[in-house]
Amino acid sequence: MAQAVEEWYKQMPIITRSYLTAAIVTTIGCSLDIISPYHLYLNPKLVIKHYEIWRLVTNFLYFRKMDLDFLFHMFFLARYCKLLEENSFRGRTADFLYMLLFGATVLTGIVLLGGMIPYLSESFAKIIFLSNSLTFMMVYVWSKQNPFIHMSFLGLFTFTAAYLPWVLLGFSVLVGASAWVDLLGMIAGHAYYFLEDVYPRMTGRRPLRTPSFIKALFADEDVVVVQPANVRFAPPAAEEVHQD
Repeated sequence: MAQAVEEWYKQMPIITRSYLTAAIVTTIGCSLDIISPYHLYLNPKLVIKHYEIWRLVTNFLYFRKMDLDFLFHMFFLARYCKLLEENSFRGRTADFLYMLLFGATVLTGIVLLGGMIPYLSESFAKIIFLSNSLTFMMVYVWSKQNPFIHMSFLGLFTFTAAYLPWVLLGFSVLVGASAWVDLLGMIAGHAYYFLEDVYPRMTGRRPLRTPSFIKALFADEDVVVVQPANVRFAPPAAEEVHQD
């Protein structure tokens, strides 16, 4: 069993493995009182006035209590982050990291700007950890890139992946969790999807080009899929696209 888990962990792509490890270590460290959450949460005043820049990163690593909600988010992180990095971003590790940085920046900007809006500032002030939102963003991006995959929610009903974010949002409301967290993730995910997939098709311009200094961090090779001439591929069978 331990060997199987170790093998599964080693087979994870680098960004997924690094983020999952940092999230688990940080959350466990806080649960054991080794690390204080008060040193991790997003506080604009401490970032600007006291130069505690690390809070811009650490608030994405802490997933609150180690309960059922924590297990759910670790599952989503391990599954959909891995699926994105291995499939949609295969051979483009730098682009995948840039997507996460873009999402983190958008989420942070929304919370900071929301804190300045009258009548909404109190709601945004309560959002001090954005880890769940970033995880939800990855789920949203994956659902947009794989809209026709059939899925099942707890064995109760089936739906296509395009509706996955809305199903999870409804589940969060039913269990009494804050819908704000999931909605922020959907906003950030849609912003990335629009600028990376929709806008380039409309204008021929791609505004989210990965900076060269990020590309220099990874030795990715372009993945080219060559389809032989005069060969037609049959559509996938139903069982090949079914995902439980």
